[in-house]
Amino acid sequence: MDPLTDLLNGIRTTGAIFNQSTLSGAWAVRFEDGSPLALAVLVRGAAWVIPSAGGAMRLGPGDVAVLRGGAPYVIADDPAKEPDAVVRSGGRCARVGGQDASITQGVASWGPPESGGTVLVNGLYSVDGGRPGRLLAALPPLAVVPAGQGICPVSSAAFEDVIRPEPGQQVLLDRMLDLMLITALRAWFTRPGAQAPAWYRAHSDPVVGSALRLLEADLGHPWTVEALAAKTGVSRAALARRFTALVGQPPMSYLREQRLAEAAHLLREPGNTIAAVAGRVGFSSAFALSAAFKKAHGVSPRNHRAGTAPSD
Repeated sequence: MDPLTDLLNGIRTTGAIFNQSTLSGAWAVRFEDGSPLALAVLVRGAAWVIPSAGGAMRLGPGDVAVLRGGAPYVIADDPAKEPDAVVRSGGRCARVGGQDASITQGVASWGPPESGGTVLVNGLYSVDGGRPGRLLAALPPLAVVPAGQGICPVSSAAFEDVIRPEPGQQVLLDRMLDLMLITALRAWFTRPGAQAPAWYRAHSDPVVGSALRLLEADLGHPWTVEALAAKTGVSRAALARRFTALVGQPPMSYLREQRLAEAAHLLREPGNTIAAVAGRVGFSSAFALSAAFKKAHGVSPRNHRAGTAPSD
């Protein structure tokens, strides 16, 4: 499996929300939806993306912006323009001082379909499936894929067809956003001069890549460095040294991190007990998982599942 496939495999969204805007004149939209990942596709016209951390970038027709981290950002016709509309959680759109725009089955929109206006499509990504931690860590706060570098797989005509409120629309929206994200990230990671993170490059190493795939394929297995070394055909010391040099942490530290990330995902699935999750990700008991989880995440598994604040 190539490293990009490994990175994206299993990442799925559910309940995707799209925002389609037709804008003209002087305009600026502030996004405060808190999505850990968001896409902005300029279908027509020109715009600027201004992250909270700074570093505004200009978008042209067909350009795709990937925004990571959930921090507010602004998209405007001019980076100096004050926002006159806000998008909040759940894709709720409001004019500053005005009413919310309507949302129909995951699609929000405002603005008349003016022939000369700027058309902007935003996808708010929930990242409810898989283990998204490495994906988020591999991305900058703002990544822009120019139209000539990657091909957006969703045309304006196709989007117009999908946003019609008909049976199965939410599934179409979810899968369309997945496809748009994967296409954009493939272009981003394979662009000339791309500086991929260390663990990403490590997947191409014949020894460490094999060890990574073994660990990720069966997180609950009682792995040891000795067992991994035997599977990859090198000595324990050689594997530990090579793995740490390429990934940036020892094999068992990496495994523990991945186990806790998977546990965080499994705990949100209905019906999963802490003990059952512990067994699936390789912890000896619910107590062992709870102690490690709270140390790593600052919150108990029970509170994480309930979405409540860290316990005292």
